[in-house]
Amino acid sequence: MNLSALPIETSDPVNGRILAVSEDRIQGFQRDPLGEIARQSGVELAVVIERIQAMLRAGTVRRVRQTLLATNLAQGALVAWEVPLERLDAAFDYMFRKDPFSGHVVIRSTDTATPGSNYKLWTTLKVPQGYSMRKHCQFLSQHTGAGRFILLPAKRLFALGVGHVRRRGMEPGSKADAPADVTDVAVATLNDLEWRILTALKREFAPEDIVPNLWERRAEEAGVPLETFFEVAEDFNRRKIIGRFSTFLEHVKPLASGERVTRFNALFHWAVPPGREIDAGREVGRHHIMTHAYWREAGPEFRNVNVMGVAHGTDKNLLIAHKTAIDEHLKHCGITVSYTNVFWGGRSEIKPSEISPFAYRDWCCSVGLDPEQMRE
Repeated sequence: MNLSALPIETSDPVNGRILAVSEDRIQGFQRDPLGEIARQSGVELAVVIERIQAMLRAGTVRRVRQTLLATNLAQGALVAWEVPLERLDAAFDYMFRKDPFSGHVVIRSTDTATPGSNYKLWTTLKVPQGYSMRKHCQFLSQHTGAGRFILLPAKRLFALGVGHVRRRGMEPGSKADAPADVTDVAVATLNDLEWRILTALKREFAPEDIVPNLWERRAEEAGVPLETFFEVAEDFNRRKIIGRFSTFLEHVKPLASGERVTRFNALFHWAVPPGREIDAGREVGRHHIMTHAYWREAGPEFRNVNVMGVAHGTDKNLLIAHKTAIDEHLKHCGITVSYTNVFWGGRSEIKPSEISPFAYRDWCCSVGLDPEQMRE
């Protein structure tokens, strides 16, 4: 079939069925992830493959990859940066283009001046084991003109899964029957063989890589038999290193078709009493609209916010209604919220953070740093 004739819009019924599964429903490591997408969506495997290839070529899908629970592989944090307005765009560009360890890069604002609203640049950061996140941020500050920065490492995770298509039309207050599970943050140690397999496992797939038995080439790349590749990847699963196999939509910029997957990206903040962080996080995370929910300690700059979460949508007022429903639910659960806020995303770029210690040493040398001086 001529791939240029295939529908590339997320609104296409067949694409919608595929994406409702492939965005965030293929959890963990699967030996046959494309076959699993076909099974769960009810779409034939050959059609799943050609549609994902077409959407990836057109930019509807911006990447296809096996995600990792990187918080369990490298030290990580959300970082809030105070940057002078005249340097904000340049700092954004530097973080996105020149720092392979910064992942999400977002300029955020609040509807009114509030505590922390002077921190307009927000990034995610992963630094390999043994190296210092603070030293890394100090280096970035020197090269971007950023002033203060606040490291916000996750203490617990309650929700992690970006499924834009399946969240369309979701009613405010929609939630699971039980509170969200809690994922602990504990860094795992890998040997050289495991890093080699992990590096091949996590690399993005090009359209021509979307084929049946797609792991065969990755096993060859890692220099191991396919069964060894499977065994190590399944061990990563048991060690909670693996996230999901996912097709990531371009959810910020207009697609080639003119379609927008989302328009608004909201970072919700709540301050709850010490000792109730896990209770609150589980209640926030059970709400279906939440793509991310974490326990993070933001400190006095942000009125001691300690539970954060992210939601996306095409209607700002509807997102506010979702947050209001969560606020009411927390109140109903007897969880006092002393302060809450919304930081709205504007300019945004997303790329996977590099986590390899080998890559970190190479990067240090490329920018004139002694890797040993960047250790904790």
